[in-house]
Amino acid sequence: MNKTLILNSKQIEQKVNRIAYQIYENNCDEKDLIIAGIVGNGFLLAKRITDVIQKISPLKIKLIEIVMDKKNPVSKEIKIALPNEALSNKVIVLVDDVLNSGKTLIFGAKPFLSTPVKRLTTAVLVDRGHNRYPIKADFVGLSLSTTLQEHITVEISKKGKEIVYLS
Repeated sequence: MNKTLILNSKQIEQKVNRIAYQIYENNCDEKDLIIAGIVGNGFLLAKRITDVIQKISPLKIKLIEIVMDKKNPVSKEIKIALPNEALSNKVIVLVDDVLNSGKTLIFGAKPFLSTPVKRLTTAVLVDRGHNRYPIKADFVGLSLSTTLQEHITVEISKKGKEIVYLS
C-alpha cells in the first residue's frame, strides 16, 4: 500500500500552534474555556492544543475527553466527564484529528446540545471536505482534497514521532 507523507512532526507542531493561537484570538475575552477531545487522536490533539493555549494565554482551560464508539456512535451512550451544569454558559471547542464525513464531530457535539452553552466551535488537524453532515471545522490545520477511496492516517501518540499520511 502506497503511503504519501502529508505532515511531518514539525509541520504538525506548527499546525497545532496555529490552531491554538486562533482559538485564543477568538476567545481572548473569556476567562475560561473547555477543550473537548474526541476519544483517541482527537483527545491527544486536544491535549496538545491545551498545552499551547496555557503557555500563551491567561485562560483557564478544562480539558475533557468525549468517549464514544467512532465507528457506530449510536450503539453506545456518548460520555463526557463533566455534569451538564458545568457546561452551562461555557465556550467549548470540540477537537478531532480528521474531518471526513462529519459523523464523528456531529455525534461528538451531541452531549453539548442539551445544555445552554455560550458557544460551540470545532477544531481539526485535517479537513478532507467530504461532509455528509451539517457540521464544519472552525479551526483547521490543513484542508486537503482527497478521493473517497483514499484514507488519512494520523499518528500522534509520541511527541516528536507524529505523522500524517495519505494511503
